[in-house]
Amino acid sequence: MGRSSFLHRSLGAALAAAALLAGTPALALDTDDAPQATAPADLVTDGEPAGGATPAPAVDPTAALAARLDALEKRNAELEAQVQRLSAVEAKPAPKADPAAAKVSLANGRPTFASADGRFTASLRGFFQLDASRFDQRRPGPLASDFRRGSLGDAAEADRARDLGDGTNFRRARIGVEGKAFGDWDYNFLFDFGGSGVESSGVINQAWLQYGGLKNAKLRVGAFAPPAGLDDATSVTQNQFIERAAVSELVRGLAGADARVGAGVLAAGERWNASAVVTGATVGQQSFDEQLGFVGRAVFAPIKSAKTVVHLGVNTSQVINPPAAGPDVPPVGAAQNVRLRERPENRVESVRLVDTGNIDADGVSALGLEAAAQHGPLTVQGEYQTIKVERRNSTLSDPRFDGWYVQAGWTLFGPPRKYSMSSASFEAPKVEKPFNLKTGDWGVWEVGARYSVLDLNSREGAAGAAPPVNGVRGGEQKIATLGVNWAPNNTVRFQATLQDVEVDRLSPGGTAFGAGALTPPAGAQVGQKFKIWTVRAQYAF
Repeated sequence: MGRSSFLHRSLGAALAAAALLAGTPALALDTDDAPQATAPADLVTDGEPAGGATPAPAVDPTAALAARLDALEKRNAELEAQVQRLSAVEAKPAPKADPAAAKVSLANGRPTFASADGRFTASLRGFFQLDASRFDQRRPGPLASDFRRGSLGDAAEADRARDLGDGTNFRRARIGVEGKAFGDWDYNFLFDFGGSGVESSGVINQAWLQYGGLKNAKLRVGAFAPPAGLDDATSVTQNQFIERAAVSELVRGLAGADARVGAGVLAAGERWNASAVVTGATVGQQSFDEQLGFVGRAVFAPIKSAKTVVHLGVNTSQVINPPAAGPDVPPVGAAQNVRLRERPENRVESVRLVDTGNIDADGVSALGLEAAAQHGPLTVQGEYQTIKVERRNSTLSDPRFDGWYVQAGWTLFGPPRKYSMSSASFEAPKVEKPFNLKTGDWGVWEVGARYSVLDLNSREGAAGAAPPVNGVRGGEQKIATLGVNWAPNNTVRFQATLQDVEVDRLSPGGTAFGAGALTPPAGAQVGQKFKIWTVRAQYAF
């Protein structure tokens, strides 16, 4: 007898016994204790009951018991049939999933759709960063005596540098979709409505297609930001500070930066990372002949463990052919201007305080060194860049510029930053215990410090005098930054920084900043010192 049949019969027998005991009167087994009904002799006459009553018909106890047992057997059969039906329902296998049905998930607030076999996916991606800044600056004076200036040839910036504007700005507001198709192909469409100083009406930030079927490499084409260094390779939603170091921002803009059209290979292994991308213009940039450039990077991690990481790298950004303003008509051809300028690591105010002005060039070459280390909650990194501009006028010497930064971060609460070999950069700590007042959890807290230098002077000459013929007075910018970050969960992040800015810059004279009082005398100090307080609120999914 099978186990199921045994259980069914046992259950049926138990139910029958319970019913029998509940519904059948008890039988007296000891006749000596049973009361006996005997009629007294004087009540019986001629066999009739006294008083003329009709006697009750005699009841056969055996027949009554048999009827009761028949009813119980019928009920037992019905119960056994019901148990068998229930068992059949429980044993019935669950219906098989439709292999063509899509899967939907919402990890960390990001909606993702995927085919059942995983070969097709589409994830909605978006984030915004809202910044607010206050500039602690000396009050402005008349142009004739207050020589603080901004970009060359821009009267508005030259004037505005004396009174940098406090305010707010959506630094980034991006929305798009990313995923894969047919298993080996990846894609990304991302639009940005943020900006520097003022928001945009919407521009392409990324639009690329990538083949990922190779073992250690991916082939990508479209509009994207090729990694130009360690600071540049770090995601903008996971940076230690609100903005990149000035030198990193400047170098990435030579042949890389957001929305740069290009094609190349990005590869990575267990302890190495390498990329090589040929680039053109950025989306929306117009010129007679588009720029041709190259961005390359190679990284090796000699030490890479769960608690300790050492990162060493080199990178280069090359402008092979600068954008031309017109046709290349002999003997001179149209100007191919290159201009190096940068903001004080802040985008609420759009003014640039260091600026070389236009340099007619055949090309630009930037070479960089990277170094970083992590041990537990401590992360340290730095980069050095040297930049050479090759003039088209061979009678003038080629100017050289440089810059560097070093920074350190410490995770106070929560896990440390994580090193990713796929990007050869550090990711923000993951929040394992989201902020919750009831449980006393506070998410992740970080503190950091950075010092950066960007020197855009080249043979600038002495103060109080005109610059040499081949000199460039772009200025030197030094910034010390203190920062604190709080991530209550993995989608929300708040950052705050205090920056101490010092710009040392001599006036080129003439009409470099504009006519009249806009341009201070040659050799006059047009730099300044001030502080910036900035906070950021970020939501990313």
